[in-house]
Amino acid sequence: MNLELFIANKIRYSGVTGKKLSGPVIKVATIGVAIGMVVMIMAVAIGLGFKKEVREKVIGFGSHVQVMSYDYNLSYEVNPIPFDSSLLKSIASVDGVVHVQRFISKPGIIKVNDEVHGLVLKGVGDDYNWSFFENILIEGEVISFENDSVLSNDILISSSVAQMLGLKVGDAVPMYFIQNNLRGRKFKVCGIFDSSLPELDKVFALVDFRQVQKLNNWESHQIAGYELLINDFKSIDDITFEVQRISSSYINPDGIMLRTRSIKMVQPQLFSWLDLLDTNIVVILILITLVAGFNMISGLLILILERTNMIGVLKAVGAPNVMLRKVFVYVAMFIVVRGLIWGNFIGVGLCLIQKYTGLIELDPSNYYLSHVPILLESVDLILLNIVAFVVTSVMLIFPSLIIARISPVKAIRFD
Repeated sequence: MNLELFIANKIRYSGVTGKKLSGPVIKVATIGVAIGMVVMIMAVAIGLGFKKEVREKVIGFGSHVQVMSYDYNLSYEVNPIPFDSSLLKSIASVDGVVHVQRFISKPGIIKVNDEVHGLVLKGVGDDYNWSFFENILIEGEVISFENDSVLSNDILISSSVAQMLGLKVGDAVPMYFIQNNLRGRKFKVCGIFDSSLPELDKVFALVDFRQVQKLNNWESHQIAGYELLINDFKSIDDITFEVQRISSSYINPDGIMLRTRSIKMVQPQLFSWLDLLDTNIVVILILITLVAGFNMISGLLILILERTNMIGVLKAVGAPNVMLRKVFVYVAMFIVVRGLIWGNFIGVGLCLIQKYTGLIELDPSNYYLSHVPILLESVDLILLNIVAFVVTSVMLIFPSLIIARISPVKAIRFD
């Protein structure tokens, strides 16, 4: 029989003579560990969820990776490149790339009555992946390409632009484009979306890319570039490098060279801001772990103080300090494990409730989201438990050292 474990179980259930403080102290310490674990789980789940939701919204407007002309400038007026099916196949064959689509962009001015607003038209074709816009569509439908021979006049705009200009589905939208000669086009609103990202909602609208080709006086085979969607954002740098290797070796007979950019390069400020969230999460985890650790230290010291007589008696009959230290470390570990179990049960439960009900709502104008996002993977949860248990257990070693300084004679007389 493990004697240390036997005595530790007796202390846990107040089965050893003392001042009967063990029960309340253990309960308070367990509650402290459980609350700390709940806070850590919620901090990680909300932090990662917020990053994922905002990142996916930005990627929905601009894709993960873009391949464009090397002469690309900072404006939305882009230089054309010829569509090359062999290049498209080479890019699509890169491990991690799940979809490749063509696009064109062109800035213009939309005028309705006395209201004027600048927009960037993003021209897309029948190869465009609509999954993102279908998820954020609040009215109407996306642009249809069922009849390839007919040029579509549909335009997909955001709810903020629609409210600003007083537009609804089916309304005519005149747009003007400043170039060598002022040109105009009349579109029809086919759908209205809302991504809750005002910086992007107020800028972009989607149309048939053939409309933009005609406005630019481009040939039917000319496009602005390729957009790539990948299956794992963590691999974006490696995939961008591989695509860059392929595209940089491509030189058009006209001398056109290609440039590859990831969304992190296109929106560096936004992704730098999102990376700061990782720092915030780490700081919260460290603080909560330290608070839980010191809570356990104080609880363990109270238990040692309460069992001073018992420690004196065991020392008097020859029990070594190592054995006595193990007893109280076992007691503390029981508390930690029980607290972690309850903390996981409550924390994961709260996360699941929020994830599937959206109970806690947010103001989209301030937070870019309509409700508190949740993302908690099993790997993160396991690592969180392991780190919390190891750090707390290590911190418990130090208060147990006080046992070595307890004198058997004084301890037996201690009251």
